[in-house]
Amino acid sequence: MRQKIDIDKWNRKGHYLLFKNFDEPYHGICIRIDCTKAYKRSKELGTSFFLYYLHKCTMAVNAIDAFHYRIEGNEVYRYDSIHPESTVDRPDGSFGFCHMDYYEDFALFQEEARKNIEEVRQNDSLTPGININAIHYSAVPWIDFTSLSHASNFRHDAVGCPKISFGKMSEVNGLRSMPVSIHVHHSLIDGRELGAFIDEFQRLMDE
Repeated sequence: MRQKIDIDKWNRKGHYLLFKNFDEPYHGICIRIDCTKAYKRSKELGTSFFLYYLHKCTMAVNAIDAFHYRIEGNEVYRYDSIHPESTVDRPDGSFGFCHMDYYEDFALFQEEARKNIEEVRQNDSLTPGININAIHYSAVPWIDFTSLSHASNFRHDAVGCPKISFGKMSEVNGLRSMPVSIHVHHSLIDGRELGAFIDEFQRLMDE
């Protein structure tokens, strides 16, 4: 479900009109997330750490109102729920794009996500996700990056789907952490909302 925003009455009207026509409307930041407790918990549950932190991240996304907005043509809509779409590895060393439905219950999310991931791994299609109410995720677990850029097609990316990438987990003195890159459309999300999302993501990873 979605709700059309009356732009003339929207408190972000000025920001929307300013940034929506920029050649590069996205801004981004790289952070480190402490995943010591989350990694331990995922191993206790016997589950995929990737799906565990992907679920926590999507839960944080859904908790922040600004991450629910998308641009469609000259209109802005707020979607009730946001779902993950992620790159997944294939046996031949390539990758595919996988849509996953978000469920607050992790067991259900994991069950359905594993089915979709297996389906992507069994074919060679490289069609990117087209769901507007999505977060575009990617994982580069071989690189402990400090910055990251994206290939972009702004004719499509102008819908404002955030891009979140996860890097290589490292361990120092018993504490585990990983880099996370977050790129968002400046017409929809500012630094305040980014900060709220990061705080919520870390809180959920510490549960």
